Amino acid sequence: MNPSILALCGGVGGAKLALGLSRTLRPDELLIAVNTGDDFLHLGLHISPDLDTVMYTLAGAADPERGWGLAGETWNFMEAIARFEGSDWFRLGDRDLATHVYRTRALQQGLGLAEVTKSLCDAFGIAHRVLPMTDDPLQTIIATDQGDLPFQDYFVRLDCRPRVRSVRFNWVEMARPHPEFAALLNNRELRAVILCPSNPFLSIDPILSLEGVRPGLQSSPAPVVAVSPIVGGKALKGPAARTMEELGMAPGNLAIAEYYRDFLDGLIIDRIDEHEAAAIEKLGIKVKIVDTVMRSMQDRIDLAETTLEFAIGLTRR
Repeated sequence: MNPSILALCGGVGGAKLALGLSRTLRPDELLIAVNTGDDFLHLGLHISPDLDTVMYTLAGAADPERGWGLAGETWNFMEAIARFEGSDWFRLGDRDLATHVYRTRALQQGLGLAEVTKSLCDAFGIAHRVLPMTDDPLQTIIATDQGDLPFQDYFVRLDCRPRVRSVRFNWVEMARPHPEFAALLNNRELRAVILCPSNPFLSIDPILSLEGVRPGLQSSPAPVVAVSPIVGGKALKGPAARTMEELGMAPGNLAIAEYYRDFLDGLIIDRIDEHEAAAIEKLGIKVKIVDTVMRSMQDRIDLAETTLEFAIGLTRR
């Protein structure tokens, strides 16, 4: 059976809602397509940060404080490698290393990233379908006042300090959405598409940049709803608000609605931002005002249920 709900996801905030959706929907009802634009090679290993964040979160194994990596992690390997070279800026925990070693070996043996991800999810007991947006290479590059930087250099090594001038995606012309993702997007029985509260420019845009995805969202009969990652003009996690400012946008929900307006039917915003609702609805986008900050498991489930009810109740513009 084809899933009836498609979620586009990346990063810690997106993973929280993905978890809520997984607790609300059966495995055969949900497909989570995850950003891979920030994948990179580090210490000879293929790292898929957003896939791992979603996977660990759905497995109940993510570190609750950091939001990424595994809970109860130790760092002996990183402490040892720091003696030899300065590659410890991207922290790989001792247990987390097993994921990256397995993925790297499997890819070298000729398996696709989606197939490897399925094996990893099976090992973690995850029944819901977690799918990389593509099996093809695609690299997010941040053009900054310090030059062009691969995503992880900008985000982790330099802690988002360089000023962002633009974002581009290397090899996007050759990358194709995973066939399972593309098929669901174009399935006439799809009931809703949900954009999780992930950074629009660094986590969702790589997915939208793939051939056919944005047009598919425009033409899909399923309503498309986004949960805003901005609360009170700030991002709860990550540099979304700062990125908006540096790209010349006012950091708020109206700018997000305008960025997605060619395909978006509904936007969920936090109660603190209720004053933006009227301007957003003037764009023809319906607004749902709720508590969007997910501190507990129940918060994640409540927001997922609200998002699904809102989305399924909408008609396409």
